[in-house]
Amino acid sequence: MNQTIQNSLGETLDYSFAPGNADTAKNDWLVILGHGVTGNKDRSVIVDTAKALNAAGFDTLRFSFAGNGDSQGDFRDATISKEVGDLASILDAVTSSYSKIAYIGHSMGGAVGVIQASRDARINALVSLAGMVDTKTFAQTEFGQETPDQGLMWDESSCPLSAKFMHDLCHTIDNVAPLAEMIRAPWLLLHGTSDDVVRPQDTDLVQSLKGDSVKVIRIDGADHSFNQAEHKIQMTQAVVDWLSQQAS
Repeated sequence: MNQTIQNSLGETLDYSFAPGNADTAKNDWLVILGHGVTGNKDRSVIVDTAKALNAAGFDTLRFSFAGNGDSQGDFRDATISKEVGDLASILDAVTSSYSKIAYIGHSMGGAVGVIQASRDARINALVSLAGMVDTKTFAQTEFGQETPDQGLMWDESSCPLSAKFMHDLCHTIDNVAPLAEMIRAPWLLLHGTSDDVVRPQDTDLVQSLKGDSVKVIRIDGADHSFNQAEHKIQMTQAVVDWLSQQAS
């Protein structure tokens, strides 16, 4: 792929496309990967997952939401609601070339995926990696001591905490769990038991609502981004195995 992809505001979204291994190609499938808050398409949890999928024959497209990484836009405008629109623009750009689309969202990108999959049948498989569900609790726990439009996210100077962001997570969205019942696509949720950024209870909540209709994998001792090598291998292999089943 070499086309320019823009969101509805005309902001160009930076992305990286990689073809799957020709010997094991899943020709009808494209896997789209979206990152979490303060992240971008080149975070290791995204890159390593994409590489594992490429080796298994899946084409992948990882992208940075507007205002993040090398995508155009203002970081202060990067709310979940806006990022849902970014994902829709990516889907608009690729669905003519692929009959099957999987979306993998890490952290806040997981909440984006839940919202989009609840109303967009073009997502044929959904994967949440440490996926955020209770967005209000996340915002209040992580940033509640900061003053919006004055403070920073995790003391990162490039990541100002905007009132727009807090209002979106705490009031506009609040919690994506009520949308779970509207998702018909197969859904895999992976969560580390030692995640101190997005609580494992977020995944537990989805499982309590969806029961055996979703696949839940808990990786013992893993942190929010599956940073330890053994946890990264467990996570990527689980994603590859599950998506390969969907593609068979």
